[in-house]
Amino acid sequence: MTREEFNQFCSELPATTHVVQWGNSDVWKVGGRVFAICGWSDGEDAFTFKVSKIAFEILAEKDGVRPAPYLASRGFSWLQNYAKPGLNDDELRDHIRSSHDLVAQGLSKKKRAELNIPDRISVE
Repeated sequence: MTREEFNQFCSELPATTHVVQWGNSDVWKVGGRVFAICGWSDGEDAFTFKVSKIAFEILAEKDGVRPAPYLASRGFSWLQNYAKPGLNDDELRDHIRSSHDLVAQGLSKKKRAELNIPDRISVE
């Protein structure tokens, strides 16, 4: 996945906003909370996203995927797809979509209603 494809995909998810911060990283948020980041690792695009605790344990062992710098060291279940072989584009899209859902479901019911986000976003 390229940075442009990442940004396009994230822009199509419900109620998202985009900012550029943290050393020119593309940061995507839902309800003001981060769900995905595209930054750099050794000059290459690296994609960071939130996962369940089980997915964290399983995927952190995959070549090209690691606990996300800074976030994982603080005890959060975030991973970074930073090198090949890593996740393929479909897998990466699935995990970014799931990250969006995890973060959106962590918002208050009132905030979800304001953003027109259902109580459960279908992950297809």
